[in-house]
Amino acid sequence: MPALAGLRLSKSLRRIAAITAVSFLGMLILTFVAWPSPPADARQSEASAPVDDGSLLDAFRHVEAASVSDALEQITGKKMYMTHHMRPIFPTRFAGFAVTVLLKKEPNHDANALAGMLAAIDSGAPNSVYVMVVEDGADIAGMGGLMGTAMSSRNFSGAVIDGGVRDVAYLQKIGFPVYALGIVPSTSVSHYRFAGANVPVVCDGVPVNAADIIVADADGVVVVPRASAAQVLKVAQEMDFKEHSMYATIEKLKSIQEAVKKFGRL
Repeated sequence: MPALAGLRLSKSLRRIAAITAVSFLGMLILTFVAWPSPPADARQSEASAPVDDGSLLDAFRHVEAASVSDALEQITGKKMYMTHHMRPIFPTRFAGFAVTVLLKKEPNHDANALAGMLAAIDSGAPNSVYVMVVEDGADIAGMGGLMGTAMSSRNFSGAVIDGGVRDVAYLQKIGFPVYALGIVPSTSVSHYRFAGANVPVVCDGVPVNAADIIVADADGVVVVPRASAAQVLKVAQEMDFKEHSMYATIEKLKSIQEAVKKFGRL
């Protein structure tokens, strides 16, 4: 009898232990299920937080230039976009770090007068954007097919020329993106002298320093000062998220006013 009682007690203890384990597991599952997840926009910000220069550029390639421009104005109080005169030679989208080049108007017969602008290309790193200012150069081609080929071979992201561009058919053929003030057949040779690389310039009215981030798409070109890039990116991503969410709301409610009330974005 004592053995039988002990067996029954042992079975009872095992049953109690099993019930306790199942209850604990159930509570654990409920805890994880009920644990609050971060809001969608917070998850988006965490997922897109850049960890290095490559990730930072990749993130800027996925936001609208218009949102970047708005974010810059909100954060810095400055307009950092180039004018409507700065147009691409074909539809494009890119982001990269600025390599600045300045050409000064100076008639000359010096074979080395423009050597520095070529050296700036040959020393440029992948993901660079060649930002050239041609003094008084709306009708002077700051670059053409040869320079574009060199930039393309070094994996530049693109070029922005405060001046003209030529050899457009060839640049289109190799798919190298260029923004410029116009398309002209002229040359800078014998008319200009190299005045510096990676120096502060003003490109189509916007200050640009070496390593600033250039963001370009169908809406135009925006310059992001390197020091505020991460902050600008975060705000631009939030603006993009709101705007892209608004399209469906506007279509559903057939009211832009209601969408703006809901998302606070215009």
